[in-house]
Amino acid sequence: MTDPMTGAPGYFERLGPNRYRPTVHAVGAWSTDEQHFSPLGGLLVHAIEAERAREQRPGLLISRISFDILGRLALDEFDVRVETTRPGRTIELVEATAVIGGRPAVRARAWLLSEQDTSAVAGGEPDPLAQPESLEPWELSTVWPGGYIRSLDIRPVGTPQPGRTTAWVSTSTALVAGEEASPLASYVALVDTANGIAVRQEPTKWMFPNVDLSIHLHRRPEGRWTGLDTSVVFGGNGQGVTSTVLHDVRGPVGQAHQILTVRPLES
Repeated sequence: MTDPMTGAPGYFERLGPNRYRPTVHAVGAWSTDEQHFSPLGGLLVHAIEAERAREQRPGLLISRISFDILGRLALDEFDVRVETTRPGRTIELVEATAVIGGRPAVRARAWLLSEQDTSAVAGGEPDPLAQPESLEPWELSTVWPGGYIRSLDIRPVGTPQPGRTTAWVSTSTALVAGEEASPLASYVALVDTANGIAVRQEPTKWMFPNVDLSIHLHRRPEGRWTGLDTSVVFGGNGQGVTSTVLHDVRGPVGQAHQILTVRPLES
């Protein structure tokens, strides 16, 4: 097996049916001895989809998924548990939990809704973004450390501004080494990057990590690019919100929100 800290081809390596190990590509930005949450979020979607395939329960679409980050994401082996908490024919609620060091570290709750042909009434989307292939790359590693950030291909749409940036994100790194992930799992694995592309303050002077991520989708994402049209607001009492209109190369697919804990770093 590939050494997880010397350049494995995925963010995670599978060790068993429900057990994984993070690789160098999953190393976080706030601390390089922790995992970045973004690929772990995609892995939980991957696990939910795999469990539903095993149960032979097609026909429902993940339409909203929320993640609560319950503590430090150590660079350790971990387990993923999936449970259907509200079964149904047209609506279901599924939960997935990443357990690191014997404690729940991330809990995801996914609402699945029945697939219908509503093309006759579809509408209300904002305009699509400029296509990523026409844009120049941006080295976000000049702002953030960590293996996850280094694994990304980022193409800003216009000039990044404090608190307001639009960018495309993709990666050639697999979600799980040797496994094919769905377009949705691969897409979600990049969404948490939003909080790092439109920083209002230097991360060497201020902390503003998110403790959650909530994604609402009106269409299934397609292709290898995740488009992030992101705004960041800091309040005056230690709270902040990162809000993102989500795109793929065809246009908008939904929205994402992250609540931030804002605090100065000790000098």
